[in-house]
Amino acid sequence: MTALTWRFDNSYARLPGAFYTRQGPTPVEAPVMVVFNQGLADALGLVPPGGIDDRSPELAALFAGNRLPDGAEPLAQAYAGHQFGGFTMLGDGRAIVLGEHLTPDGHRVDIQFKGSGPTPYSRMGDGRAALGPMLREYLISEAMHGLGIPTTRSLAVVATGEPVYREEVLAGAILTRVAASHLRVGTFQYAAARHDVAGLKALLDYAIARHDPDAALDRVPALALLDHVIRRQAALIVDWMRVGFVHGVMNTDNMTISGETIDYGPCAFIDAHDPAMVFSSIDRGGRYAYGNQPAIAQWNLARLAGALLPLIDDDQEAAVAVAQERIQGFEALYTTAWQAMMRRKLGLVSEQPGDAALIGDLVAWMVDRGADHTLTFRHLTTGTLPEDGVWADEGFRSWHARWCSRRAADDAPEAEQQAAMAAANPVYIPRNHQVEMALAAVTEEGNLTPFRRLLEVVSRPYEARDGLDAYEAPPPAGSGRYRTFCGT
Repeated sequence: MTALTWRFDNSYARLPGAFYTRQGPTPVEAPVMVVFNQGLADALGLVPPGGIDDRSPELAALFAGNRLPDGAEPLAQAYAGHQFGGFTMLGDGRAIVLGEHLTPDGHRVDIQFKGSGPTPYSRMGDGRAALGPMLREYLISEAMHGLGIPTTRSLAVVATGEPVYREEVLAGAILTRVAASHLRVGTFQYAAARHDVAGLKALLDYAIARHDPDAALDRVPALALLDHVIRRQAALIVDWMRVGFVHGVMNTDNMTISGETIDYGPCAFIDAHDPAMVFSSIDRGGRYAYGNQPAIAQWNLARLAGALLPLIDDDQEAAVAVAQERIQGFEALYTTAWQAMMRRKLGLVSEQPGDAALIGDLVAWMVDRGADHTLTFRHLTTGTLPEDGVWADEGFRSWHARWCSRRAADDAPEAEQQAAMAAANPVYIPRNHQVEMALAAVTEEGNLTPFRRLLEVVSRPYEARDGLDAYEAPPPAGSGRYRTFCGT
């Protein structure tokens, strides 16, 4: 095996020490590589010309944290967060940022181990993770990447050879996560809660240098950063809604400054279109339901604005007024982006006065009839409507005629309309029942084949392929309500 080519430059470790604790991963007994993302490793410039053996014990030992590469400066990050609306001081309770790797094209990414042992922020936890949830994050994050949605990515999952004790004994594992950064709304809340204005300013300067260097030139850099984050989050939530993704745990510590989706614990994808759909077993009040995600994003962004107030204006009333103006603008920004997204899904290449009603009537019909979100837009994209099921009813056929007339009114080639729809409407999503079957095959039988097959399918979600009809289909009737768990 030729060693991986790491290029570490660990800028976060140069922030004030209150933002982290230097902490190495806890070694494990018998690490074995379960899955390694060769394509991502290549894109990161980690694989040398001689290639690499992803089955080697040395590689498993590295991604288990049993040995550290040169240049790594492992640390656990400190942050805070509103969890289901309640504020608490937090930190990486089971994660270690190994360091920041510089890619061949000059991008800086965090390399983080998840499940790598206890830290000062573990709050009596063991700092470990189970194989099933780590494989879930690997699968869903790579699916999101395939869907073209900003996301952290997964480089490897290593089985530790050690048990983890939850409600039952489970096989332990460590995930390696790659992120543009792990800066969160909660990171800024942490500094604000400590009344550490100097630390908050250092964090602001760091975030701007890393993600939005042009904001440093603005008259009020903190406000400029807030504007960037608002725009990124609006675009991200629109993308989630486009594909029917439900994050499940939109706490402020799970909202990144970079605009990447992070933390795939109780996430899932809707089948029937239902704004009230909740999958997470701990979200009993539906706070993070599918249809609530835009409003929760705005709420979270308000918490970021609150943390930044001392850096927006010395006059608190003036700071609050201008921050509120920005946060209130999120709704219009999101609505405009959502309508543009829906026009793409429907192949409407221009904007017409009746579009909002046309879109709204389709959504209302989908909710009323429990129509499958992905299949509805798939049938519209292909132009072949089933002769049975909900798509055969009079209400849909009437709407469909209106839609055809609206498309015909566009001064655009049909091929252009079709291309817009094909790019916005996936053929394959990680159907929840398929995800569960793939994970069960690994954890109960040691069989990775269904997992690898599903991964291959959802990594190319817009490309229809023969023999994959089962991956398009919703769960069988009578399957019951799907439930997810946080995976800790």
